[in-house]
Amino acid sequence: VIKSTVPIGTNDKIEKFIKINLTNNVNVYVASNPEFLAQGTAVRDTLHSSRIVIGVEEKIAGNILTEVYKDFGAPILVTNRRSAEMIKYASNDFLALKISFINEIANLCEIIGANIDDVTKGMGYDQRIGDKFLNSGIGYGGSCFPKDTKALHWLGNFHDYELKTIRATIDVNENQKVKLIKKSRKYFNNLSGLTVAILGLTFKPGTDDLREAPSLVNIPLMLEDGANIKAWDPVGVNNFKKIYPNEITYCDTIEDTLIDADICFIFTEWKEVKDFEISKYGKLMKTPIILDGRNCYDLKHVQKTNIIYDSIGRESISNLEFVNV
Repeated sequence: VIKSTVPIGTNDKIEKFIKINLTNNVNVYVASNPEFLAQGTAVRDTLHSSRIVIGVEEKIAGNILTEVYKDFGAPILVTNRRSAEMIKYASNDFLALKISFINEIANLCEIIGANIDDVTKGMGYDQRIGDKFLNSGIGYGGSCFPKDTKALHWLGNFHDYELKTIRATIDVNENQKVKLIKKSRKYFNNLSGLTVAILGLTFKPGTDDLREAPSLVNIPLMLEDGANIKAWDPVGVNNFKKIYPNEITYCDTIEDTLIDADICFIFTEWKEVKDFEISKYGKLMKTPIILDGRNCYDLKHVQKTNIIYDSIGRESISNLEFVNV
């Protein structure tokens, strides 16, 4: 087991140690070597890692893994196993906390008339804060952040210690996922009998992963409300069909999805959505009401169109006369 992890060219001392143990008794060492990969960029993140974390209890195991990673050009931190595991959890949970924090700020911006885009830009100039993970929206999804926040919260409770910030992160994110449904009540009392266009099913662009995606929370509520749903996603449709094979009309293009729709929900910031000409919404939809959960469009461009546009943490733009029904 040890030998299979050692690259060609390993120094003589390590090779001698392995040969001795393979000849006589086999010693197995357990190491924690957490990954810091994002879906859609895993290869790049592996080859250009921000850091290598090695958690070991025996020096020899640390030496072997250090030798494996010596040419990666990244800082290497060797620590004990529990610290290595905590680095992984703390890193992901901090990023999740940052997302939930900015979403709460965005919600307050809507109430008081501030613009979250300007707020995050101003915050991002501060090097202590940085400009990463400050995009407001309808919450995080995927496998890592939901799993790791729940795991760390459970670990704290198991040891009779409540991580209040992590609990708040989870709660804020769950509430944020239904933000657009709540916004829709400004325009319709319910979605019964309406044609609803959905742009984006996956939890983020660049993957077909649906785990913890906002679409999985919102679409059941829409179906229960009696909506007729048309959905588009460049790669996530096949996975979604496994859950809803017949209840939804799946479209091949954004245009087909929008035709005669009463309202549109944007759940995923696919490049195709961000590049889509904003004026087309007004031409294709029955009533061009766009609820954008990912702030895909510049408000200056929206103001030139004949649509209703409601995003996260920014002013709602209404260039149509519309009566709530």
